[in-house]
Amino acid sequence: MDDVSFAVLGTGGIGRQTLEVSTHKEGLTPVAACDRNGVAFDPDGLDVKELLEATEGNIAGDGTGHTDEAEASNVDDAVEPDGGTAVKQHGEGAGVVASAQGEPTETPIDDVIELDEHVDAVVMALPNLEHDFIPRLAERFAAADFEGVLVDVLKRSRVIGMLKEREEELVESGITFVCGAGATPGFLTGAAALAAQSFVEVEEVEIWWGVGLKSGYEDNRGTVREDIAHLDGYDIEAARELSEEEIGEIIDEHDGVIEFNDMEHADDVLLEHAGICDAEDVHVGGILDVRHDEKPTTTTVRVTGRTFDGERGTNTFQLDDDTSMAANVNGPALGYLQAGIRRNCVEDYGVFGPAELMPGF
Repeated sequence: MDDVSFAVLGTGGIGRQTLEVSTHKEGLTPVAACDRNGVAFDPDGLDVKELLEATEGNIAGDGTGHTDEAEASNVDDAVEPDGGTAVKQHGEGAGVVASAQGEPTETPIDDVIELDEHVDAVVMALPNLEHDFIPRLAERFAAADFEGVLVDVLKRSRVIGMLKEREEELVESGITFVCGAGATPGFLTGAAALAAQSFVEVEEVEIWWGVGLKSGYEDNRGTVREDIAHLDGYDIEAARELSEEEIGEIIDEHDGVIEFNDMEHADDVLLEHAGICDAEDVHVGGILDVRHDEKPTTTTVRVTGRTFDGERGTNTFQLDDDTSMAANVNGPALGYLQAGIRRNCVEDYGVFGPAELMPGF
């Protein structure tokens, strides 16, 4: 496989980390990145160090957590779903255009789509502003006859079905879409699929994660907001409407450590689509500590099932407590990008989940 040129939609936390991690991966060259204000492009490869330094603390978004349908069509981080940095700036000169490589534009996503001859793959590090935002974005790439790989780290179960409904359009365009390609869903979904191979019947899959945010809420606004949507009494719409003060109050109520149970994570439908088990047998939860570096609990996957000879057992997989959220999200995302490229090269188009692919390295 030749060197892969890719673009990143969104330069919040996940987008920035994707660019940084890619500099440690051979065979991957980031050639474009965009946010709501501009696009940086170099067919020979972006100067990632300059781009990240120039935009540090200067993310193009208002930091309020609010957006509207018009903004949603061409913004990356108005809701900061994937983090960001401590200082939120907006208006002229914010975000990517602060870099010497950035050019202002009112249509950043469309501009990246037009770079298709230079781009083999696109990592969508965007807010899922509405449940169908990512599926609608995939439609835009298909309508423009983009041929290549799209990778997303989306979390919510219902979005997978929306992508599947659009699969015919993606196939006709020549798109290989790898969905839920982060940590969970993603890396841990794949680990569950491997652990299930010991059994002829899988009874239950339990995914329990622990995240400690080194820089606290200020640097990870979107991640915290998205997770709060899983608490009792909240959903993605309610979480979007929360003010910064209200989120701060929720964090204070939990003394900075928030526990989540029975989350709507796409691991369930992705494992069902892969034929591993029924979606209702998958349970995802975890603990988020926004005030300490250390993970509050060890990230663990447990797969319980019955073997061919009638025995019942549980296979367990654990992540080391010292691996960061960025390492466990962005490393796999780029690995699944490489897996998608392998599929795309043999004209295997459509929508794939992490339980169906083995990421590259």
